[in-house]
Amino acid sequence: MDSYLALLRQAIATSTRDLTAADLSRHPEGQSNGAWSAAEVLEHLYLTYTGTAKGFERCLRAGKPLASPITWKQRMQIGLVIRLGYFPKGRKAPERAIPKGMATEKVMAEIVSRIDEMGELIARCETLHGPRTRVLDHPILGPLTADQWRKFHWVHGRHHVKQILRLRAAKDSKSARPERLD
Repeated sequence: MDSYLALLRQAIATSTRDLTAADLSRHPEGQSNGAWSAAEVLEHLYLTYTGTAKGFERCLRAGKPLASPITWKQRMQIGLVIRLGYFPKGRKAPERAIPKGMATEKVMAEIVSRIDEMGELIARCETLHGPRTRVLDHPILGPLTADQWRKFHWVHGRHHVKQILRLRAAKDSKSARPERLD
């Protein structure tokens, strides 16, 4: 398993440890701007891993890279996200990665296997086409190499794990408050 994907698995496991389905489904208090619950964040991640796996399956079936030529703007975006590890806040997720209400239990039971499946497909494409070949287009960043795909998922996952940790901290601080006895 690639180190970026291993870090991703560990971060997700740590951020969700001991959370119940009710904890995961709780939305941020006082936020009416459509902020996601931890379950929705995890479903979003699950959908991105599923989408990436499908893309790499297409690449393997075609027997060739499916990446388009890279533009200067894409090089800059890749540098920012992949090389510097910066994930911009407030970006709208692509439609196919927006949570649709998948059962929390299903997401929790399958998210690690989705990461593993995605990692295996990325590795197979990397073996077939080489580590420096841009093999598949990311919907926003453009054409990425296998390792750039792994790092993208780490940076993206870390961004969302921070959201889960904030939700967890809000839950923990709320449950630590003493009850009022008026």
